[in-house]
Amino acid sequence: MYKHILLATDGSASAEHAARQAFELARIHGGQVTAVYVVDPYPYIGIGEANPMGFQSYMSAAQDAATHAFAHLSELAAQLGAPLKTWLIEDAQVVQGILLVADEMQADLIIVGSHGRSGVERLVLGSVAHKVISQSTRPVLVVR
Repeated sequence: MYKHILLATDGSASAEHAARQAFELARIHGGQVTAVYVVDPYPYIGIGEANPMGFQSYMSAAQDAATHAFAHLSELAAQLGAPLKTWLIEDAQVVQGILLVADEMQADLIIVGSHGRSGVERLVLGSVAHKVISQSTRPVLVVR
């Protein structure tokens, strides 16, 4: 049923919890997990021209975070017996990057973690999980 599972990760504890669910579903259904980490360049659009070193520092730190997240997921996948591929997107906003990869890999299921924010915090920070649910044409599992 779920042969191609897309796991959205940001390296957080909620993403790890979602990863455990993704790996378990992949193991049960004989599927594969593709973890996507999206580096949103938005904070430096426009500023990067005035301070290119700031943009490079931001991108370098984001790439390091992605590498660390992927290494941790690789260990977890090996422990749980599930195949894992990784995909780094550096030129899209987070939600659009997730949906782009889901379409390109023809995902049967998208799995995202939720930080469980509510109220003003959710209004100010937004909810990637909520946006993925509302914009995706594919099934989405939100793990809290």
